Amino acid sequence: MADLLERFLYATSWTFEKPRAYSAPLLFFTAFGVICAVFFARIAAARFLSSRHQKRNGHRFRSLLFFCGLILAVCELYKQAFLYVVVFHHSYNWWYFPFQLCSVPMYLCLLLPLLPDGRMRTSVLTFLQDFGILGGIMALLVPDGFLWEYITLTCHGFLWHFLLIFIGFYIAFSQQSDSTKAGYLSALPLYGACCLIATAINLAVQYYLWPYSYANMFYINPCFPSEQVVFHTIALTFGTPVGLIAYLAASCIGAFFVHCFCGRITPPSSMAAPKDIDSR
Repeated sequence: MADLLERFLYATSWTFEKPRAYSAPLLFFTAFGVICAVFFARIAAARFLSSRHQKRNGHRFRSLLFFCGLILAVCELYKQAFLYVVVFHHSYNWWYFPFQLCSVPMYLCLLLPLLPDGRMRTSVLTFLQDFGILGGIMALLVPDGFLWEYITLTCHGFLWHFLLIFIGFYIAFSQQSDSTKAGYLSALPLYGACCLIATAINLAVQYYLWPYSYANMFYINPCFPSEQVVFHTIALTFGTPVGLIAYLAASCIGAFFVHCFCGRITPPSSMAAPKDIDSR
């Protein structure tokens, strides 16, 4: 079985000239992908809002998000296996462990059917909307991290972030997030918990596997200056803690702007969203 998997991975290790970030073809492809993600999210939300069977409708809403989570999970399993076998020759690189901000929606979409109706589920949906869209857009604006000489890995990166944007706008168009300021605040504890988990992973790898491996989940490894544009300069000038705080604050502010924008989105039909999908 392992030999068959390895053959499959090498058979799909097609190479091409690594795309240049911000080249005209790549910018066109990115814009086209984002437009398609928003367009199909609106269509899916329109079908959701037009249904008169609220109980069945709510099940379909959650099922679509769960299906998105499955797609992400399958893509991530392929990526992890490809990196381990083909790129790093049977050596695991913790830099690519799937717990970045853009990875969290995969776990949440898979867990969503298990969450009870009410405030918790609404907070998760608000997080998926605010931080999912933010993560997808920011990654596409700075795509260097997923541009490879391998076709499948590059396609994985684009598909992943287009899907994050689809998920976020599907929730926004379906009006299943909490569009109030309190709704935004309710998503922050989940973001904080994810940051704590990311920091724990970073420190565990740092103290137990360094220098053989290195992790920078959420780009908040406290042992090194931030590697993000602008925040790297802040960290070098004012110190690593200041750079990390500035980065976390900027991500929260960015998510707030996304939240405000999504709160102004009008549904794709004149019908209001079914109110008992999630009791608020």
